[in-house]
Amino acid sequence: MFASHTPKLRTNFKNRRACGLGLFAALALYSLIGVAGAQQYPARSVRIVVAAPPGGLTDVVARALSQFLQERLGQPFVVENIAGANNTLGAIMVGRSAPDGYTLLINPSLFVITPMLLNVPYAVVKDFTPVSNLGTVPLAMAVNPDVPAKKLREFLALAKANPQNFSWATDGIGSVGYLTEERIQHDAGFKLLVVPYKGVAPAVIDLLAGRVSAMVTPVPNLIEHFRAGTLKPIAVTTKERVDTLPDVPTLAESGLPGIEIGSWYGMWGPAGMPREVVNVLNREIAEAMKTPRVIEGVVAQGLIPVGSNAVDFAAFQNTEIAKYDRIIKEQKIKVEN
Repeated sequence: MFASHTPKLRTNFKNRRACGLGLFAALALYSLIGVAGAQQYPARSVRIVVAAPPGGLTDVVARALSQFLQERLGQPFVVENIAGANNTLGAIMVGRSAPDGYTLLINPSLFVITPMLLNVPYAVVKDFTPVSNLGTVPLAMAVNPDVPAKKLREFLALAKANPQNFSWATDGIGSVGYLTEERIQHDAGFKLLVVPYKGVAPAVIDLLAGRVSAMVTPVPNLIEHFRAGTLKPIAVTTKERVDTLPDVPTLAESGLPGIEIGSWYGMWGPAGMPREVVNVLNREIAEAMKTPRVIEGVVAQGLIPVGSNAVDFAAFQNTEIAKYDRIIKEQKIKVEN
């Protein structure tokens, strides 16, 4: 009886073996197609959108990186400045683009804060693919030289005792510097008038003139005034001291633990970008941020290069969103569109 079934068993085995080989071949082909797709990217010109005018740090970082990527990958990486609508026009355009890696966005950390304060037609987590944290920029707190405080502790004591005599300058409600100012006075237990300006330059001018008392902003906006002695640095907002200001203590060293805030610059694409494309960009961006000529250009503008991978950047981004959401809710910060 057993012998009579042997041919059928052999036939079934052959069929199953053939099916198994076919499945293996299909999976191998699919894998090869994926690798080929990654190797072929980019096959044409890539747009890098900067949602700000030319000349700022975002633009400088984008152009240094685009030149490197073009040389490495053999296709043009073209920077396009699309400013307007509180720096949201460029983001809107990228978010609505095909998720094929041919339209990318470079923006500062304000990008993740804006949807918490303004009505915008996108959600950062839902509508964008995080690609890389390109680098960070430390913030510093500066005071006018006439303010009788050399250390942050002294300024806090003065502000608590006579809040009507002091004020903050900010380059915009909702900026990282403004949110840091709010966090400092919340944790220290005082409240000063905050004077908003349309940009860094007019805010620094009034700080130099003594029309406002203090300001928190990225170090590059203040470093020359610190060196000239026209403004006094009394704290940095980073976890560790800043190389360019080695004698200036951190907020934690000054009695305000738990505050670690910095500006940072990232790259995003539309939601749903292929993993293979993101991997190519991650590999090349990591290399760029180790290349001396790229580093020299961005470090001169105050950026500390990072070049993280997409997984780490997504986790970092979500942590930052939670941090700023907490500050905005605690301080009941609102901005009119």
